Order: sequence, then structure tokens, then C-alpha cells
Amino acid sequence: MDTTINENIAQAAYDRIADTERHLRRHGPALCNLFDAFDAPSDFDALCDLHSIFGNQFPDANMVKTALREIETFLSKQTTQSADSVARDRDFDASGALRWHGARISELHARFCNAD
Repeated sequence: MDTTINENIAQAAYDRIADTERHLRRHGPALCNLFDAFDAPSDFDALCDLHSIFGNQFPDANMVKTALREIETFLSKQTTQSADSVARDRDFDASGALRWHGARISELHARFCNAD
């Protein structure tokens, strides 16, 4: 019985990590553009950390969780004024991009938090 429970826990952790990796492979470039628009090199570094974590044979779920938390915090701290300024300067919907990426990263991060 314990073996089955441990296998289920390990599979769930693997699924969370794999879902995060798939999401970032697909939407990472847009997130990089957003970090660039807000001049956020440390958050770009957190995204790079995630990509390097995924390069490990057995990615560490706690490291993924930490990097997602950093990205989520950055996205949530952006003000309407800064989004409006970026939108004017870069001619794109910075507010919409913040909301979309913020929601997705928040969902991914919550899966790691709920597993604790």
C-alpha cells in the first residue's frame, strides 16, 4: 500500500514539473519579452533557472516551486501605471500580458504549493 502511495506522489510531482516545462517551452519567449519590457533581468534569471532545472535528469520540485514563486511575485507587483507606460513605449498590451502570464504562472505555482 505504501509503495502505491509513494508512486502516486512521485507521479504527481513529475506531472507538475512536466506541465510547467511544457508551458514554459510554449510561452517562455513571450514571458521573456514581458520581462524585457519591464526591464526585469532578475526575473529573466528565474526563468533561465527553470530551464536549467528542466535539463536535469530528475528536476527538483522545490527549485521549480521557488522559481515560479519569484516570477509570480514579479508579475503581481507590477502597477497599472508601469503597465500603461510599457504599453505606450512598446506598443503592446502590457496589462493584458501581465494578467495572462500572471494567471498561468499562479496556477502552476499553486499546484506545487497544494502538494506540500
